[in-house]
Amino acid sequence: MKIKKSIASMLCMSAMAALPFGLAQAAYPDKPVTIIVAFPPGGATDVVTRILGAGLSKAWGQTVVVENRTGAGGNIGAYHVVKAAADGYTLLMGSSAETVINALLYSKMPYDSAKDIVPVSKVGSAPLVLVVHPKVPAGNTQELIEYIKANSGKINYASSGTGGPQHLAAEEFKRVTDTSINHIPYKGGSPAITDLVGGQVELFFAGLPPAKPFIQSGKLRALAVTTESRSELAPDIPSLSESGLPGFNIENWQGLFAPAGTPPEIIDKIAADAAAVLNQQEVKDKLAAQGVSAAPSSPAEFTRFTDAERKKYAQIIKAAHVTIQQ
Repeated sequence: MKIKKSIASMLCMSAMAALPFGLAQAAYPDKPVTIIVAFPPGGATDVVTRILGAGLSKAWGQTVVVENRTGAGGNIGAYHVVKAAADGYTLLMGSSAETVINALLYSKMPYDSAKDIVPVSKVGSAPLVLVVHPKVPAGNTQELIEYIKANSGKINYASSGTGGPQHLAAEEFKRVTDTSINHIPYKGGSPAITDLVGGQVELFFAGLPPAKPFIQSGKLRALAVTTESRSELAPDIPSLSESGLPGFNIENWQGLFAPAGTPPEIIDKIAADAAAVLNQQEVKDKLAAQGVSAAPSSPAEFTRFTDAERKKYAQIIKAAHVTIQQ
């Protein structure tokens, strides 16, 4: 009898080992999932994460915890995910900073963003918008370029900080238009917009949501968005690509990442479930209210996207000689 039980036990174990991961293990997720945000509460990445997290929680029947771990330009939050167990229960809602750009700027990084985290799904996308103070005599991008060239070295542009997408968008604009404008970095987008409205600087590649009220009130003039085509969030504003700068494409984006080594079955499930949530009209509307377009993708699509982002920003940073002191 003992021999029969032993044989039956071994057969059962062998059968379990032969099952796909999702069947051999308890159905994922069977406990709360934590999504790390590497930036403070209330920002775009945080809000997008909470909207998606609420939808995933409902779909999974599990709590989705949004945890803010800030500092070092996003590196602290990302490194926390790198060190987490590769089981799908700790994820990163990443942006271009901590997943792409920082590795190109910092001489020392606590992790390899190209190897230590893996792309799961793109989540959201938002354009930057090129805005100028009303005193600038330019009603479109080409007129701005002409104005800058006529006042070479005298025009100042704001950024929300050295090395961010807003700074790098302006540097790429300088390169492709062969113009000279002076960089004035601020500690965040709000003080940059404040000084632009006050006329201390002439132009800014701003986030669309914070700039929109000033555009609507006439305190700022919008010339173009930085995505390759017009944004559904601001369809009346032309793109830089259609304004004489073909191929210009810089966006703010958010996406889910997991620790390297996370089973592909889990990554695929998270991506599929995130897409199902992001395709809900109610969720699209909530994101649009924050100035973000839902942008779900497969893991393979998101991997290709982040690879392209890494290549693009490497070229911009090298051409502009951008560095950050550590």
